[in-house]
Amino acid sequence: MPTMHQLTKQARDIKQRSQRRPALAKCPQKKGICIKLVIRTPKKPNSAQRKLALLRLSNRRRIYAYIIGEKKHSLQEHSVVMVRGGRVKDLPGIKYKLVRGVYDFEGLVGRMKARSKYGTIKGSA
Repeated sequence: MPTMHQLTKQARDIKQRSQRRPALAKCPQKKGICIKLVIRTPKKPNSAQRKLALLRLSNRRRIYAYIIGEKKHSLQEHSVVMVRGGRVKDLPGIKYKLVRGVYDFEGLVGRMKARSKYGTIKGSA
């Protein structure tokens, strides 16, 4: 049987979970338009060039979202994209990722494993 303190603590955790992706406004995905493409370096032990997009969402919020995939992307200013939640561990403040294969954001060609994450059609080589 949980104590009163444990019950109140759990209720607080549920409230925090719903506020992790505030720009999505409790939706699984949102539509957005690219305003600017940015390259940022990750925090300390890692070194790379992480690709980001500054977006204006359909609810008028502006957010940075991570562009997934190793190869080049086809995004430009004014590209229409879909955003989902999901943070990037080595980029502070980045809580969103773009969905590949939807709207103007093309999927990776020639991807064989984890195709659903990268918007790849089966047998596209």
